[in-house]
Amino acid sequence: MKAPRPSRGQKKWKTRPSPPPPPRRPAPPTRPATPDRPSAALLIVISAPSGAGKTTLVNRLLRAQPRMVRVITCTTRPPRPGERDGVDYHFLTAADFLKRVQAGNFVEHATVFGNSYGILKSDLLDPLRAGQDVLLNIDVQGAATVRTQAANDPELHRALVTIFLTTTSISVLAERLKKRGADTAAVMEKRLAVARHEVSQWRNFDYLLISGTPQEDVRRALVILEAEKMRSSRAAAPEL
Repeated sequence: MKAPRPSRGQKKWKTRPSPPPPPRRPAPPTRPATPDRPSAALLIVISAPSGAGKTTLVNRLLRAQPRMVRVITCTTRPPRPGERDGVDYHFLTAADFLKRVQAGNFVEHATVFGNSYGILKSDLLDPLRAGQDVLLNIDVQGAATVRTQAANDPELHRALVTIFLTTTSISVLAERLKKRGADTAAVMEKRLAVARHEVSQWRNFDYLLISGTPQEDVRRALVILEAEKMRSSRAAAPEL
């Protein structure tokens, strides 16, 4: 069927293409901290029992916040295939690691299965002073050590925000571990025993985040970070 022709005296309208959207302005660079204007950057510590979804949350936060920096752990264990120094870990010799321990360079360190692991204090303070949020993914014991260190360091204390992520119950956590299918029954029991101890420490954290879907978890975490940046202790004073 042919479209009807416009009658005499009736204008024939031509459809014009929509103009392209204006280009997005790049976000202004964050100004570094100065003595009269302390940084509002956050040191975000996230801890969770195995199976709670911590790795997924951390990865989604990093994608959502491009200026957020993930702390790279130092270790004395040899690199595994595909691992890169300075990307996956800072690989150190046992002698170099010990020197750094003796010099007080680590904010937290421990030995696990014969290998040493540690977090350099400079890896926290340098980006914080540059105005970048720092994300630290550590266990409950490591989080307790960071809290102790921060209590004696004004910069770390001002920036520190701790979040504990877990499921609604241990039974839900057990179901998640079963779905992963990565552990034997004996290993799973050990993981759940450790998880019970870790979950009992949730009151030591600033926030308790009950895991739902990955989308819900990252949305709630971003709300926490946004609110923390608006605290009067971090916000820049308004001009009068």
